[in-house]
Amino acid sequence: MIDTIKFLFERDTWQELYDSMSKNKLRTIVTMIGVWWGILLLIGLLGSAKGMENSFNRLFSNFATNSVFIWGNNTSKPFKGFQEGRWVRLSLNDTDKIRDNVPGVEFVVPRSQTQGLVTKNLLSGNFSIAGDYPLLDKVEKKKLIHGRFINQTDIEEKRKVVVIEEDAYKQLFEKDAEAIGDYVLINNINFKVVGIYKSSNISMGPTTDMHIPFTTFQAMYNRGDKIGWMIITGKTGYDIVQLEEDAKLLIKNLNSIHPEDNRALGSANAGKEIAKVTGFLKGMQFLTWFVGIATLIAGVFAIGNILLITVKERTKEIGVRRALGATPFEIKRQIVVEAVFITLVAGLFGIISGGWILILLDYKYGQGAEAVLVNASVSIAIVFVALIILVTLGSLIGLIPAFKATSIKPIEALREE
Repeated sequence: MIDTIKFLFERDTWQELYDSMSKNKLRTIVTMIGVWWGILLLIGLLGSAKGMENSFNRLFSNFATNSVFIWGNNTSKPFKGFQEGRWVRLSLNDTDKIRDNVPGVEFVVPRSQTQGLVTKNLLSGNFSIAGDYPLLDKVEKKKLIHGRFINQTDIEEKRKVVVIEEDAYKQLFEKDAEAIGDYVLINNINFKVVGIYKSSNISMGPTTDMHIPFTTFQAMYNRGDKIGWMIITGKTGYDIVQLEEDAKLLIKNLNSIHPEDNRALGSANAGKEIAKVTGFLKGMQFLTWFVGIATLIAGVFAIGNILLITVKERTKEIGVRRALGATPFEIKRQIVVEAVFITLVAGLFGIISGGWILILLDYKYGQGAEAVLVNASVSIAIVFVALIILVTLGSLIGLIPAFKATSIKPIEALREE
């Protein structure tokens, strides 16, 4: 081990390495390009995959991704005296029972919504108005620009307050007008504006322009305990698909719906759909590793081939060294060092190039709220692993020409023309 370390610091070692590489510079450069391209491809693809994952996570950062939406439809089967075609109206009782009896439920958020004319002085518009609980802000976080969201006091006192979306604000108020504390007319009733929020690029459920307290909505539109739909979120570790099935089965029991009636309840499982996207991202990362490492292996094998040619060209030189007392280990060591050096230099250039590629991708596609790649980057740990793979492959591939070199008998090598 000590002899090997000394060998690496000897001037003759690197002089011989330089002479070997400079005898055919073009061949050496072309060989190194294979490894350079492999590591560049690995870094570039892994960084891009990470950027897509970051973009996806940012896109859904304001939502509880393990959520399911359930609403009522027409029944398709008669059951317990009820005819086919009965309209199923979900209720607050359904949400309470689900919260108390379905394992794994974290939140159950009842919602109601309608379209209505909203006016402010001479300005007006037709907007979607939802009755909501403060709990909605935990399931679907609102990006508040000014003010606040609905609170529990609003619910308990049935306050006439409203939280409006930014575009609705622009349509109803003059430019730069102070809306917080001002009033708008909803269904000819004055509602005080307490918050303005920015709409998200993606919506889970129907688009909503305005939110008012759920209790106020139910009283104003005479909905009683009937709701439009509900959002159910699952706790960490629970299967959202199973949770959806359990919740729908319970609703069917509570509302006298045939257990095999698949039309009576509509649902959209956000957790299931998002899992498909995350699965795709994981598959893409695996494919990236596979393609990158396969390209690396191909490049390293090219180095092995070039060293085999070099050994053949240096047959007489090796024979002389053997005749002068060089041991097989010393011959092998020199060849392996050449392989590792070429691999490492090409790999370092690839890592640097890959880093610049990611910087350019971030500059072009990673800026702004709608960025496709957010912080496209590769961790130091991955770069370190890539270097270890390179050195390992370079050492292993260097053993092939090394054994070839030591298999030559000195007397036969000296006879080579």
